[in-house]
Amino acid sequence: MQARTLLVTFAALATLLTACSSTPERPATYTVKRGDTLYAIAWRHRLDWRAIARWNGIGGDYLIRPGQVLRLYPSRAGAAPAPAAKARPPVAAVKKPAPPPVQWLWPVPGGTATLTSRPNGGYGMTISGRLGEDVRSAAAGRVVYNGSGLLGYGQLVIVKHSDTYLSAYGHTQAVHVNEGQAVTAGQRIATMGAGPQGAPMLYFEIRVNGTPTNPLTFLPPR
Repeated sequence: MQARTLLVTFAALATLLTACSSTPERPATYTVKRGDTLYAIAWRHRLDWRAIARWNGIGGDYLIRPGQVLRLYPSRAGAAPAPAAKARPPVAAVKKPAPPPVQWLWPVPGGTATLTSRPNGGYGMTISGRLGEDVRSAAAGRVVYNGSGLLGYGQLVIVKHSDTYLSAYGHTQAVHVNEGQAVTAGQRIATMGAGPQGAPMLYFEIRVNGTPTNPLTFLPPR
């Protein structure tokens, strides 16, 4: 009887461990809500915004509408075959000029910078400072998100610097730029607010093709 009880207990424990070790699947779709932008949706699901646009046939204006259901993975069936193109005489390939490299600056000049690991992979950085201290754009670009709809970031500003690079400024107090606005490197975009523990801090990320990457590999030494 004791052996049978132990056998049942071990079986239940094994089932529990299997359930705990399973990784939750990424949602297959996302329904656009009012105020969403393609950049914010990609940021939330740690995806490249261009990939979401491609998977959903979104045009170059990257416009989305509330209620629209977006795929968060490529179609398993594969893309529809493109129509056969008419034969054309060969032309010499024109090499596209490479975009200028991004010149990075620290978003705040002082404070203690601490590298942090994201729960779902990648890195970010917290920088201590003073409440209300100026937060500056780490490079020239365009503001693509300004809001508090992304859990864990507080009041967040996202700046697009190129098709490859985005930077984020979380837990800000006051924001001095609007979505769609072009900004220069070092321009004041916000002021420092309080982090989850109540201490003044800035949360900063640099994302490369949607992946949060160690900012210290890009920022100049100080």
